[in-house]
Amino acid sequence: MKVTVVSRSGREVIKGGLELSDSATVADLQEAIHKRTKIFYPARQRLTLPLPPGSKGKAHFYHFLGYKGEHIKHPVQTYALYYWCFHYFKRIMETFFVHRFSHATSPLSNVFRNCAYYWTFGSYIAYYVNHPLYTPVSDLQMKIGFGIGLVCQLANFYCHILLRSLRRPDGNGGYQIPSGFLFNIVTCANYTTEIYQWLGFNIATQTVAGYIFLVVATSIMTNWALAKHRRLKKLFDGKGWKT
Repeated sequence: MKVTVVSRSGREVIKGGLELSDSATVADLQEAIHKRTKIFYPARQRLTLPLPPGSKGKAHFYHFLGYKGEHIKHPVQTYALYYWCFHYFKRIMETFFVHRFSHATSPLSNVFRNCAYYWTFGSYIAYYVNHPLYTPVSDLQMKIGFGIGLVCQLANFYCHILLRSLRRPDGNGGYQIPSGFLFNIVTCANYTTEIYQWLGFNIATQTVAGYIFLVVATSIMTNWALAKHRRLKKLFDGKGWKT
C-alpha cells in the first residue's frame, strides 16, 4: 500500500509517498520515514490521521469526542474523567459527612466565585485533555501519575478525618493543634496532599492547562496554609487545646 505523509500545513514531507506492506505497523511507518529523511527519528515523530474535510480540530468534552465516531478515545482520557469526577464527589461527600463547621464561614458571594473558578478551569483542562489531537503520555507515566494522585486522595481523606477529630461534635468549644500522620511534618497536611494529588493528575495527563491550574491552586493553598500556621502560633501558648 502507498502512504502519503504531509505536514500540518499540507506540505508533502516525503515526495511520492512510501510503499509499505498491507501488514505494516505504525512502527514500520516510522522506520520508513526515518530511512527516507534521515532526520525524523522514530521517537521524535508524532503521527496523526487526517481530520475529516472542513474540520479544524475543534475539541469537545469527553462524551462528544470525535467526528461521526471516527476519533479514538485514549485510555488516559477516560481515566482523567473518572479521576476528576471522583475527586469532586469525594469533596462533596466530605462536606456532608466529614467536616464539622462551627458557623457559616463562607458568604453567598463565594459560591459564585468558587463556581466560576472550578468550572472555568474544568472546561480549560477538559478542552486540552479531550482534544482530537491530544497526544497521551506513555502507559507507565500514566500509571505512575494516577497512582500518585490516588494515594494522595486517600491521604487527603485521612487528613480530613484527623481534622474532624479535633472539633467537638457540636462544632464549638475548642480546637487542638493538628498532629499525627503528615501533620507531624507540615501544619496543613490536607493542603499538601491536595496539591500532590493534582501533581499526579498532571503527570498522567501532561497538559499546559493542567499545570496552570496546579500553579494557581498551589499558590492559593500555600497562602491559606501560611495564614493558618501564623494563626496557630498566635493562638496557642505551648498547650494542645484552646478554649
